[in-house]
Amino acid sequence: MPDVSVIIPTYNRLWCLPKAIESCRQPGLDVEIIVVDDGSTDGTWNWLQKQTGVLALRQENLGQCWAQNAGFDRATGKYIRYLDSDDWYHENTFLSQFRIAESQNADIVVAGYSVSDNDHIIKRQDWITCDDFIAQQLGECDSSHHAAYFYRREFIADLPHRPDFALREDRLFVLEAALRHPTVAVFPLPAVNLRNHSHGRIQFPTGMRSVVTNFQHLQLYRKILKALDEEGELTLRRKRAAIKVLWPLAHWIAYTHLDEACEVAKWIYELDPEFMPPEQGMLGQFYRNLGFRGTEQILKLRRMLLSPFRSRRTDGHTNAGPRPLKQSDLGADSSPPRQTSASASH
Repeated sequence: MPDVSVIIPTYNRLWCLPKAIESCRQPGLDVEIIVVDDGSTDGTWNWLQKQTGVLALRQENLGQCWAQNAGFDRATGKYIRYLDSDDWYHENTFLSQFRIAESQNADIVVAGYSVSDNDHIIKRQDWITCDDFIAQQLGECDSSHHAAYFYRREFIADLPHRPDFALREDRLFVLEAALRHPTVAVFPLPAVNLRNHSHGRIQFPTGMRSVVTNFQHLQLYRKILKALDEEGELTLRRKRAAIKVLWPLAHWIAYTHLDEACEVAKWIYELDPEFMPPEQGMLGQFYRNLGFRGTEQILKLRRMLLSPFRSRRTDGHTNAGPRPLKQSDLGADSSPPRQTSASASH
């Protein structure tokens, strides 16, 4: 049995896949590398067939969830980890996480992450200690990234990645794992690097895809909070952790579906009747005095008035799709930091 299996779903990422694979070849452990080609058309499959030390699988273009599940079905390692093909692991992290898992009998070994602008590291985030793993995953504080985690295979054997939440499935996967009350151990340093690039990432969708992402994100939180409530585990702390994600999500939804966004805002106040909008300055005053709907209507009108002056892409098309509120919106900062997990996982 290999010590760890790494599952890498990929689609038309031959430009970065070799580095992702190479980062998994870490000394001191028997590492099983499984790459699932999700119907690439850029030569990925031909390239994979020439590689040694890689279990290559191919499927029709079904999506990342199907690829991850297919990879898990073939995995034989004692531990499992998932890596996006445009990211990579830091050196000598596998052995450290493995030793921690073994010594502490952990179901999950968490770790920090870094972010790079292509190959240049621009951010390093060590693991943030939190005494409520569920609250952390709901949004109380940074929860790192799905790919940084080291899972005991037996612990997640019946926990699939869910295609009906395909654009937020990493976040749902980690939250569902958290609901099982795992034994969690910590490797405090960054284990994975997340690469910013111009090829597009599933975590940062645009256009119609962003609307679907927002819907899935909302349904994810409804699902998890309902499960916690049914188990009597939906504490005020966990409600407030979720609200840190739900409030900015309501803003995003309001760009295209104001009535639905107002329903989210209403839900937030039901979760925490003492909730106060976190925005400062004039925007904060608007939310407190005019309410969510009135403020979003004003913001929409302002966007309409400013739209002729907004920047255009180099291809001549206007940037489309909702964006987070910025300081320029009524002079206040209401955009939360973008999470790398699924709010950001992910």
